[in-house]
Amino acid sequence: MRYTRVGAGIGLVVGALALSAPAAVAADGSGIQIRPGKASPGTTITVSTTACGKETYGKGESEAGGAFHLFKGDRVGVLTGQFKIPEETSPGIHGVTVKCPPRIKITDTHLITAGAQGGPSAPSGPVDAGFGAGDKSTQLALGSVLIAGAAAGGALRMRRRPGGVQA
Repeated sequence: MRYTRVGAGIGLVVGALALSAPAAVAADGSGIQIRPGKASPGTTITVSTTACGKETYGKGESEAGGAFHLFKGDRVGVLTGQFKIPEETSPGIHGVTVKCPPRIKITDTHLITAGAQGGPSAPSGPVDAGFGAGDKSTQLALGSVLIAGAAAGGALRMRRRPGGVQA
């Protein structure tokens, strides 16, 4: 019974550490990288892909910005293209599709926000004041350490019972 509780504590610690690990970049799963992933009207978006293999040309279609072309990028096997988000584009999630010969077609999305980034309508201030996303990795790491410490303390307490009696 004692080992079951210790095992449960260890499972909690491992689960907390797994949840605190940074997520893999979503673009790697889809084969498309969209930079920036969150933009406002008037912003130029860069789309890169490695899904076309040895091809030196591809076509792209953005729900917001229309058709664009992809050409050889700075690295071998990477095609890159750009489009501009029109000023009248409504905020929301918009799709981007890339097509390469002979039959490769992949799609991903990006977020279009309202207003110009960094403009007068954009809030600014410290993260502690509620502005910005901030870096949560330190908080997650600290939480994981606290959970591990609690689990270790519980395991030690179970091992040493008052009066020297072991369970």
